[in-house]
Amino acid sequence: MTRRRTHGFDCAPGCSVEAALSLIDGKWKGVILFHLLERPMRFNEIRRKLATVTQRMLTTQLREMEADGLITRTVFAQVPPRVDYALSDLGRTLEPALHALKTWGDSNMHLFSPAPDTLNAS
Repeated sequence: MTRRRTHGFDCAPGCSVEAALSLIDGKWKGVILFHLLERPMRFNEIRRKLATVTQRMLTTQLREMEADGLITRTVFAQVPPRVDYALSDLGRTLEPALHALKTWGDSNMHLFSPAPDTLNAS
């Protein structure tokens, strides 16, 4: 297992929020964790869910989350090799926060969609 990434926090007001956000700070981490709420998935299954992620970026994000203890990586001794990614017990504790983010996003997505005028402006 890779070494857990460490961060220094000054424990000023809000440092617990900083600590939590530092674990899910990548563009794709929250989305990966959300999909892993359903069930363990293989690398290519995750990649198909995130159509625009590069293989290198997905690998990096998965390695960081594994190092931070949010996900587990299980390698099965078979041909061809099979690797499953799943939420760890620590990762599972993020479930309420991930659902809250999804609910907030569903309610406010219209604020972040391109305006109809900008779709044709080029």
